[in-house]
Amino acid sequence: MTKQIMDKAAKALASARLLLDAEDADGATNRAYYAMFDAALAALAWATRHDDLPVPKTHGGMISSFGRLLVQPGHLSPELGRALNRVHELRLTADYVAEPVPLERAASAVDEAARFLAGIGELLATPWPGSKGR
Repeated sequence: MTKQIMDKAAKALASARLLLDAEDADGATNRAYYAMFDAALAALAWATRHDDLPVPKTHGGMISSFGRLLVQPGHLSPELGRALNRVHELRLTADYVAEPVPLERAASAVDEAARFLAGIGELLATPWPGSKGR
């Protein structure tokens, strides 16, 4: 199941890049965040050793779980946790504030999403600590 959700994250990142090229900063920011959101769900499935993806009730709950289960124990760098928070906040601006996100900030969000997906991909390629071959 994590492969399917990472495929979905990759599609969202590709969409973010297309929207950025079209100078749709708000759309690019939204898709960059959802690429990260999907990748974070896949990472949470890895962290909880579940094949089924956990379904957080809120974005804040997902971000909190991500920090608690993946960043604090050292499975992922604190920078990835900060990136998720930054792009989440920017997505709120993109989706709910009349003034558009500046194009350079959207570009930064897309870059952060790409690094985030790469980091999650590396994590998913490793077995859970203490397990044999997962």
